[in-house]
Amino acid sequence: MTRVLIVDDDRQLLRALAINLRARQYDVDTAADGASALASASTHPPDLVILDLGLPDRNGVEVVHGLRGWSTASIIVLSARDSQADKVAALDAGADDYVTKPFGMDELLARIRAALRRTTSETGAAVVRTAAFTIDLAARRVTTPAGDVRLTPTEWNLLEILVRNPGKLIGQKQLLRDVWGPGYEAETNYLRVYMAQLRRKLEPDPSRPDHLITEPGMGYRFEP
Repeated sequence: MTRVLIVDDDRQLLRALAINLRARQYDVDTAADGASALASASTHPPDLVILDLGLPDRNGVEVVHGLRGWSTASIIVLSARDSQADKVAALDAGADDYVTKPFGMDELLARIRAALRRTTSETGAAVVRTAAFTIDLAARRVTTPAGDVRLTPTEWNLLEILVRNPGKLIGQKQLLRDVWGPGYEAETNYLRVYMAQLRRKLEPDPSRPDHLITEPGMGYRFEP
């Protein structure tokens, strides 16, 4: 069974979510604060975490950082905070999705299914194909109908991160940190330049990309 950890200090919501997920054959653990969440995750590693940001003992973003230090579980933030700054902070810390309260149960269940599908595809796909290009991750080779595409090492590193996380929004700071290093988290112009180069090489219409998508002010995503 897929194990889900729900972290929220709203006992009523915690119970409702647990009942709904168990009814759909998920194995559910719950925690009401950040410390309990991290302890539970270390004892019973989850496949997916549903996390509130407003916890009594710490900011939920700290929990995301704590999990991302060792866990590859999908993380869906479920929060009443709806500002762009809160969303960007959570996504940059390593969250996979952000759902604002109040929410519909059907929408949350759909996002859970999508997150789990992405996790499965990330671990299994060595060759990624789109209508415009094919990427062989093991061979580090990119081809289009016109033939092989030459990428610089930086272009490849950026593309690989996005392709290994299909459909997932990767925050600007995370991309800058992972590709260029921790001292470059403010250099968002680097991303604009290199994403433009990748689109020119891979997208049939670079001005209207189908696969290398910008989320303004937040980050980038790869859509197969």
